[in-house]
Amino acid sequence: MQDIDIAIIGAGPGGYVAAIKAAQLGGKVCVIEKGELGGTCLNRGCIPTKTLYSSAKLASMIKNAAEFGIEIKEANIDFAKMMKKKDEVVKKLVGGVGTLFRGNKIKLVKGSGKITHPGKIEVTKADGGIEFVEARNIIIATGSEPANIPILEIDEEEVLTSTGALDLTELPKSLLVIGGGVIGCEFASIFNAFGCEVTIAELLPTILSTEDISVIRQMQVLLKRKGIKIVTKANITKVSKNENGVTAKLESGEKLKAEKMLVSIGRKLNLAGIGLENIGLRIEDGRVAVNEHMQTNIENIYAVGDIANRFQLAHVASKEGIVAAQNCMGVPAVMDYGTIPNCIFTLPEVARVGLTEEQAKREGYEVKTGRFPFMANGKALGMREADGFVKIVADAETNDILGVHILGPNASELIHEASLAIKLSATVKELAHAIFAHPTLSEAVMEAAEAAYDKAIHLIS
Repeated sequence: MQDIDIAIIGAGPGGYVAAIKAAQLGGKVCVIEKGELGGTCLNRGCIPTKTLYSSAKLASMIKNAAEFGIEIKEANIDFAKMMKKKDEVVKKLVGGVGTLFRGNKIKLVKGSGKITHPGKIEVTKADGGIEFVEARNIIIATGSEPANIPILEIDEEEVLTSTGALDLTELPKSLLVIGGGVIGCEFASIFNAFGCEVTIAELLPTILSTEDISVIRQMQVLLKRKGIKIVTKANITKVSKNENGVTAKLESGEKLKAEKMLVSIGRKLNLAGIGLENIGLRIEDGRVAVNEHMQTNIENIYAVGDIANRFQLAHVASKEGIVAAQNCMGVPAVMDYGTIPNCIFTLPEVARVGLTEEQAKREGYEVKTGRFPFMANGKALGMREADGFVKIVADAETNDILGVHILGPNASELIHEASLAIKLSATVKELAHAIFAHPTLSEAVMEAAEAAYDKAIHLIS
C-alpha cells in the first residue's frame, strides 16, 4: 500500500484522533490496529469504568435516598445488567469511531504493525498473512497494558487486572485491591458502592500519592467512612488461592483475604514487537524520546500517548495526536503540558490541574493557598454531597494561580474552569472578582480564590 501521507500504529485515543485530524487536513491516512478501535481507553479503560461509575454513583444516592425524603423499600444490584449496559456503551462508541474513519476516508488495516524501515511497516494479520504499508510519515501510538509482578500470578479469574474486572459476570462478595493509585481507588469506590467488601493494599505510605497532601488525607478518611479498609506500607510476600478465594500475606505477617484480587500497580508500555530496534529510535527513561512537536530522533516518525509521555491520560494522548498530525501535514504545532487536568472518578471525585503545594515549594515559589469547603456551599448541601473542598495554590508575590485541587461533587467538571484560568494566566484576584452564578458548585472555586487573595465571604478566617 503506497501513496500514504501518514501511517499510524494503534487506534487508541492518540492514534484515532491523529488519523481524523490528518484526514481533515487533507492527508491520506492508514491506521494499523490489531484490536478494536478506541484502544484501551474505549474498550478496557475510561469508558467502561465510567459507565460502571455512573451506576455506582446512583447506587450510592439510592442508599441515602431517605436524606432526600424519599423512601425506597427495596433496591437490588443487577450486576449482569450493569455489565451489559457497559458493553452497549462501548459498542456504540467503537462504532462511532468506525463511522468517523469511513467518513474521513481513513484506511484501516487489521493486524500487528512492525516498522522495518523509516516509512515502511510490515503488518501481520490474524490469519498470518503479511501486508506492507509505505508512508511518508509514521505515528506510533501503541499505548500500554496493565503491569504485573510475578508473585501475583494473574489469571483473570481470581486474580484480575482492570481488564478482567470489567469482564466479570457476577459481583464478588469481597475484593482485595492491590495498589492505591488512581485505578485502584476508582475500582474500590465502584465495587464498594455495589455492596462489595473492599480492601485496598498500598505499598507506599499513602494512597493517591501523586495528589496534594490535603486531598490525600481527606480522601483516606472518606473512603474509610464508606467501609473501605486501607492498608498502607503493604509489602506482599506471598499470594495463595483456594476454593474460598485469594489470600495475600504481607511482610508484617498480616493476611488479607478476599473472593477476588484486583491488581492495579501501574501500566507497562507497548514498545515490544513494533520494530523500534530496526530503525534506531531513541528511548529515554523507558519511553520513546520526542520533542515538543511529538517528533522522534527520526525526522518522519512521531510518537504519542503513553509510550511518549509520563501522564498516561487519554486526553493527553489525543492532544498529542493532533499535534503530531498537524506537523506531519505541514501545520506547525507544539505540545503544551502546562494545563493538563487530571480526574479521579472516586466517590467523591478528585480533580487537579497545575502544581500541588509541595511541588510549588520545591520549585522555589513563595506559596499562599486558599481553601473553601463544600460544606459551606449551598448547592452541595442541597445535593447532600458536601464532603470535600476546593484548594488553590498561588504565587504569593504575583498572585498567579499555580495549581487547583478539588475533592468533591462534580470535581471532574469543575476543574476545567481552573484549567482555563491557568491557561490564560489569570490571577487569584481576577478569579475572585469574577461573578459566579448562585447557587452553583462553581462558587466554591470563586471563594477559594477569594480565600487565597483576601478573605472568602462565606468562611470565617
